[in-house]
Amino acid sequence: MDTINWLLDSDPAISWQAMRDLTDASPAAIAAERARVPREGIGVEILTRQGSDGSWHRADAPAWLPTLYTLLLLRATGVDCAEPAVESVVARLEKGFRWDEEFGEKPFFEGEVEPCINGGTLALGAYFGRPTESLALRLVGEQLDDGGWNCEAPKSARSSFHTTICVLEGLLEYERAGGSAPEIAAARRRGEEYLLERGLFRRRSTGEVATPAFLELAFPPRYHYDVLRALDYFRNAGVRPDARIGDAVHLVESKRQADGRWLLDRAYDEALAFPFGESVGEPSRWNTLRALRVLRWYERRRLEPASTS
Repeated sequence: MDTINWLLDSDPAISWQAMRDLTDASPAAIAAERARVPREGIGVEILTRQGSDGSWHRADAPAWLPTLYTLLLLRATGVDCAEPAVESVVARLEKGFRWDEEFGEKPFFEGEVEPCINGGTLALGAYFGRPTESLALRLVGEQLDDGGWNCEAPKSARSSFHTTICVLEGLLEYERAGGSAPEIAAARRRGEEYLLERGLFRRRSTGEVATPAFLELAFPPRYHYDVLRALDYFRNAGVRPDARIGDAVHLVESKRQADGRWLLDRAYDEALAFPFGESVGEPSRWNTLRALRVLRWYERRRLEPASTS
């Protein structure tokens, strides 16, 4: 309980999700806490940093970079997209932002050319009420034979963990926004199998760890893959855990500190429009929240009787 209380006594973006995912709080109490997100803490910080052109800016980066990744952090807060302040921000982005000339100067929610970027863009459009069918179908059409995706295709015919998790998150959010279709659902299932066949972090050919960084828990992740991001995706998708994710779950569990918290191993925050509030090597509320709800999902879902349908 000390760890959960530590999460509850924090930014509303974290506390309301801890209430929903880790406690027996009433729906009314959870909704009241969630309503604080656009008015306090990181939520209002993001909303008020938007420029008049609809973008978020950093002096050392093209506008699309902080815009995309700052908005992905806003999505991670779980803010209610029906909030007037949120809708105003999204409408300003939709009206004012254009991708760079090399990407056709298209509106934000139509995406650009790389599937890792477009996966995040699709997720944002779907979450914030602008699901883009053409972008979803484009991603489905870019799926590789092994089931995943890669920004280096067609030069590379082998999928990337990084790109695949970005696309999977986008397709899941798109389906939830009412954009499900047989070909989209099938593509997402194939992408999930790509990760599951590799135990979420291993090479399929040898069983060795594909990349050591996959075992380091990062937040915010930018486009980068790690086992906690993958597990939180499968939890969010409502997938029933099977034996193939056991090693990944145990790895996350093994990184729990004596005080019940998880550290921030990495922070890909260089693209954000403002300083991120956690430090590498220190206890991380974001990682602790996600790790605890993944472990809860794993224990509950794997003990459920298998469906007979």
